[in-house]
Amino acid sequence: MKPSKDTVEQKLEIIDENMAFLQRERRSFDPEEASFKDIQAIKHSLLEITEACIDIASHIISSEGFERPSDYSDMFLVLARNDIIGRKLSEKMGEMARFRNFLVHRYDKVEESRVKSILEKDLPDVKEFVRDICDYLGI
Repeated sequence: MKPSKDTVEQKLEIIDENMAFLQRERRSFDPEEASFKDIQAIKHSLLEITEACIDIASHIISSEGFERPSDYSDMFLVLARNDIIGRKLSEKMGEMARFRNFLVHRYDKVEESRVKSILEKDLPDVKEFVRDICDYLGI
């Protein structure tokens, strides 16, 4: 069974909406000045983006019958081993999956400086992931 383009496109819409929000917020985000509400909104958007990427990876892995990953970060390695995304990108997306665990399970307080770093440096990785997925599925 091939991956459903409709399923993936729904997840891509979530990514697009949140990326647009984060691009706007990124310009003016100052961890020292940001309110709790603003920080929470940014964290939530990062969480939604990461969850959507994980969902896309899971859907492709399941549909294609690829090896079962051991955890969320491993999903991106499975995609790399099957030439859907590059190895370096799989490592970066794996880092985002681990960051997701911090957000969801609150293993440790997520420092605002880390959120700022992700906004400044890691959003292009998500764009690259989206491009690779769209290329793979022909959408």
